[in-house]
Amino acid sequence: MLIDFRLVKNTYLVCGYTDLRKGIDGLASIVVNNYQLDLFSDSVFLFCGRRVDRFKALYFDGEGFILLYKRYDQGKLKWPRHEGEAKQLSRRQLEWLFDGLSVDQQVRIHPAKIGKIV
Repeated sequence: MLIDFRLVKNTYLVCGYTDLRKGIDGLASIVVNNYQLDLFSDSVFLFCGRRVDRFKALYFDGEGFILLYKRYDQGKLKWPRHEGEAKQLSRRQLEWLFDGLSVDQQVRIHPAKIGKIV
């Protein structure tokens, strides 16, 4: 993959619906004008339209912008739809998102404790 999301310092998920017909300039404009975030700060910005089986990612690699468009063959993303919010994600939340889980997990799931059999 062009962008290893695990190595990027910041990951921002733009909540709500984004018109995925937008290109680099349109998505960069949303980041700067709506959220006052720095496009050049080793950050990847994630956008989703109405269909939750696809998203776009915008990243500045030091030389220019990379625009990644991904569409899943199977499965869907649990994309937060609170309009007007850009949520900074932890690496764990990013994994949850890509695994089709909500980034707002309310309950911590503990592995089953296995008793020692004597």
